[in-house]
Formats: sequence, C-alpha cells, structure tokens
Amino acid sequence: MALPSLTVSSSTGQLTGQGLDGCYRDGRRVLSRCEVRTAGGELFPVQGRLIAADRAQFTGVIRRSGERGPDPEIRMERLRCADGTERITFHSSATRSIRLPVEIHLGTDLADLGAVAVGLPGPELRAAVHGSGLRWSGRGAHAVVTAIPTPQDALASAGLLRWELDLPPGGRHTLELRPRLEHCAADPGGDTSVPVPRTGPARSRTRSERPPRSWSAARLECDDHRADALLAGSLDDLHGLLMRDPALPTDVFVAGGFPWRCGLAPADALWAARMLLPLGTRLAAGTLCTLARTQQIAPGADFGRIPGPLRDAGPHAPPDCTGIEATLLFPTVLAEARRWGLPDHETERLLPAAERCLQWLRTATDPRGGDRGGYLPAPAPDGPYRCETQAHAHRAAVLGADLLDACGSPGADGLRDWAAELRARFRTDFWLEDRTGGRPAALLTGDGRPVPHLGAGAAHLLDTGLVGGGTYAPGLLNALQTDQLSSLLRGPAMDSGWGLRGLGAKEGGYNPFGHRSGAVRVHETAVAAAGLAAAGRDAAAGALAKGLLDAAESFGHRLPEMFAGDQRTAGGVPVPHPAACRPAAVAAAGAVHILIALAGLRPDVPAGTVAVRPLGTAPLGAMQLTGLTLAEQPFAVRVSRLGMGMVEEAADGLQLRS
Repeated sequence: MALPSLTVSSSTGQLTGQGLDGCYRDGRRVLSRCEVRTAGGELFPVQGRLIAADRAQFTGVIRRSGERGPDPEIRMERLRCADGTERITFHSSATRSIRLPVEIHLGTDLADLGAVAVGLPGPELRAAVHGSGLRWSGRGAHAVVTAIPTPQDALASAGLLRWELDLPPGGRHTLELRPRLEHCAADPGGDTSVPVPRTGPARSRTRSERPPRSWSAARLECDDHRADALLAGSLDDLHGLLMRDPALPTDVFVAGGFPWRCGLAPADALWAARMLLPLGTRLAAGTLCTLARTQQIAPGADFGRIPGPLRDAGPHAPPDCTGIEATLLFPTVLAEARRWGLPDHETERLLPAAERCLQWLRTATDPRGGDRGGYLPAPAPDGPYRCETQAHAHRAAVLGADLLDACGSPGADGLRDWAAELRARFRTDFWLEDRTGGRPAALLTGDGRPVPHLGAGAAHLLDTGLVGGGTYAPGLLNALQTDQLSSLLRGPAMDSGWGLRGLGAKEGGYNPFGHRSGAVRVHETAVAAAGLAAAGRDAAAGALAKGLLDAAESFGHRLPEMFAGDQRTAGGVPVPHPAACRPAAVAAAGAVHILIALAGLRPDVPAGTVAVRPLGTAPLGAMQLTGLTLAEQPFAVRVSRLGMGMVEEAADGLQLRS
C-alpha cells in the first residue's frame, strides 16, 4: 500500500479477480486479474511476503514435463509495488538452453473499491490491444497495462499477452508490467470519453513520488526484540497510509485503513497524529491544516464543528459521531503538539480553527445542567451523553484553556470553570456505586438514566492530556474512582490476555467478535495502557502492553484494527476480525504509542523542559529509543531493566526535570 495506490493478492502473488484481489488506484480497480502461466510446465508458488508496506515479493518454481528428480530448474520471482508495477524474473539453473513460453492473463472491471469490498464488483470488461499491452474502457476511466518487452502475441478477446523466452544456461529474463489509470471526461463532440489531459505520462505514484515520511526514523532496541519489530512494522504501515491533501499537497495525513477507510477519516487521522507526536509535529500540523479546511464556518448550530460520519457503537447505544470526536480532538492535538515543539507560527496559524472548535463545544453543551453546566450529547441534541464524549470534551476544555493562555487569547477562564463544573457533576452522575467499589456508567440516556455496562470507552477517562510543566491535566474521576477503574480494566472481564475488550465479558450483549461489543481494539488498548501508566498503575499498564505485544507476534508484528476478544489460553492465538482494517491508522499508531509510553516522556518545550518517568516495572526489560524528535531536534532515551530513565540525546538548552 502507498495510497492512493494499493494492490491485494494472496501469498501466491496471482491476482485472480476473486474477492478483493486487484490493483487499485484512486479507489478504482485498475486490474482484477494478473495470472502468470507457463506452457508446458506447472507453476508452484513457494513463498509470498510483504517486504515493506508498499512492496511484496513472490517466489515460485516451474516444473516442466520431462524433468527428472525433485529439483526444479526454473525459478520465478515477482517483485510488485503498491501501484501494481511488477518485475517478473525467470531464473534458470539448467545446464542447457531452455525455451519457456509465458502467458499473462489480464482483466479488470474498473469497479469502485467500496463495491468490491462488499462483494458487488461489476462484470469484467472487454480488452483492446493498446501499444505494447492492453486497454479497458469503463465509466469515466480507462485502464492500461504496458508490457516491457513488447509481447510477441496479444489476444484482446482473452486478455492475454504471450512471450517465448530463451533462457541460456544459468541465465535469466525479466518481464515488466506497468498498469495505470486514466480518468476521462465527456467529449464535447459526442458521447464518448476522452482521457483528461495530464502533464507527463499518466501513471500511479512511484516510490520516489510518495509523500515524504512525516515523522522521524524512530528505532527501538529492546530486550524483547518483538517490540523492535512491532515499532518498525507499525511505522511502515503508517507510511503506506500516508496521503497528501489535494487542496494543499504540502499537508499530509494518514488514511483510516484498508479496505474500508482509504481516505480521510477525521478522528482516526487525529488520533494517529497525536500518538506520533514523539516522532515530530509535522504530521500533526498537516492533519490539523487539512481538517481546518473542512470545518463548518457558516453561522449556525454547527459553527466550528468538523464533519465526520456516524459509526456503530454496539448493542447498548445508538451510533455516535466521529465528527464530534474529531472536533474535540482538534484543540487537544494542537495544544499537545505545542508541548512537543510545534513552532509558534504553526500554532498561531491553527489557533483560529481550534478556537472555533472550543466555541462549538460550549454552544453544543446541553443547557439542562443549569448554572453548574451540562453534558455534551452525542450525536443527537437530546442525548445520549456518552462517558468517553465527556472525557474528550473535558480534555479539550482543559488543554484548550492552556493553549489560549499561552497564545494570549481570551476565553481560558471560562473553559476552566466549565471543566471544573463538569468534573463535579460527572463524579456523582456517572459513577455507580456497588458492592465491588463502583464503576462509571457507559452513558446517560436523554432523560438522565445511567446505562451501567462496562466497556473500553471508560479507558478514555484516564487519558487527560499534557499541560504546563509536563504534568497531566486533571481527570473526570477522583483518586479513589481512578483506582477502581484501573482495577476493573485489569480484571479478567475486560483484559482478554491479548488486549482490552470493547465490552466486558460479563456484560449483556457481549460478543467476542462484536466490533464494539467485545472485540479487542488496538487503539483503545493503547489508550488504556498509556492512561494507566500516567496514573501510576505500572503493573496494569505493563500487563496490557505485554499482552498486545504477544498478540502482535501472531500477526507478523503488523496489528489489525481489531481481533476477537476470546480469553487467552495456553497455546492459543488471537483471531482477526473479518471486517478489520489492516493496515489501520489507529492500530499502527496505537502500537507506537504504547511502546513509547513505556518510557514516560513528558515534554514542555515552551518551558524548555522534559521529564522522563518510565514504568518502574520495566515490563519489556531494558529499552533504548532513538530517532525521536523533541523541539524539532533529535531525542533519544534509554530505560534500564530497573525502570530508570536516562536521556542520551536532546536539543541544546532542554533541561531534564525530575
């Protein structure tokens, strides 16, 4: 994947036209079939592997009739890039010259990715010979495949290219395929379509054209080497999801994930940017700028809100709104980016959009709270009032006030007063006492009735955010309630052994495959682990981190968005969710977040300080993080097996605070 290009196949490397198989560009399937066959021989695939987020390599051997013994004489290697470009190389180990007839069967339906993903592709289109390859025409686009060298035979009716390759003893021969998508416009002289004029040849983004990596090249060296592989794989996945904003290509963000969210997903993009702040602030700045251009600025009830789609919230609540979450995340990400070293001119450029988000927060709050302040409904104006939405709103208000004060803007005192009133009400209205010590309600209904189900959304109550001095903002829970929530999240009903369940196993409606009612979501597990670490619950944070690392090993150190919440057993492995994105921005960024959180970095670049407070339990042993970025300068930290932190590289003038 190197968005907007991606290619999907099985480990054989063959694109069969079945399921999601295909080469895609801008959400259209450029190729659905690309099958290599050899006349007079049988192709046996032996290995397929992802060598980077944007490249895969497939190896096969060809058994020709008449060969003696078990050893094949011809090996085929396919190196494929995300844009579908392939180099297919045949290697001969024979002691004589071999003539090898090769056929490549091609086809496409030019279907939209969304239609293919839900099992509704279109019929395969008829090909036409075009130059040194084939061409297909469909609604608004042409697909073209160019072959190098030119095939000796091309059969358009069968979508077939043929070569007769002469392989000398010990020699090799390479074929190259270059697919591309040509968007079309209506021809003013008739009903046909003509390619849209472009500067230069129409082609997919190559490796050199990809957006530059918008974070530093962080590396982890840990006693548990699986953590090193997880960090590297997660950053590679994120790079594959990196996209430019068409409105201003210098601004970049990460797409939500494949196959369901291959474009801008506002809340996911902000979460990813926030979790990658230790690697630099460029991604955060690009994401914030991109979303600021989508913000509602027309007068009315939605003024200041960032649009976003609804998403399912499980069996006990109506769908919630990702736009509300993104609107509340916007000032949070800007305020924390400033703490990590976002330059003042960038902060000032984005401040008006953050102020509009905060204005929306105050006007959208339900007024029924009277002079003590109300709760923020999501998504309807009359509720429900979700636990995590109040946590996002409170964090936005506290960090937003911190940001306004730093920039000399008015309104900070009003936000702090509102946040204090919310804390006072929340600790009573949302906390349900019981014999075990109590629990937070998942939500309040429109008429104020609490819904007591315990789910991973409660973990957001521990995520308060960084404020001045590198300290954490106050939370909605008091100390005793925080202790109790920490115990609940660490308990067997919530912790599957691989990560945090979306809904407790003892709750009504629990389903280990329920994507909001029991499945483990990497993002929420990371939020919980980092929140537990910030609250000083080192053992609980370390246990979640180790469980997620164990799960990652089963997934080749590239975590899916979610997986089944079945209880971990000896010899068992986590089971992926069939509808999970992989790669997914929040899963990859969550893995990075949880690993860096173990080091306990708390920066305050405007004040010229940084604190390092790692987990005293050192759950993964000694670790060294290099290639981080703080104050736009390289930063490196080492954590010993005893949980002692030491800064090894930092910007000049940055003081270590105890």
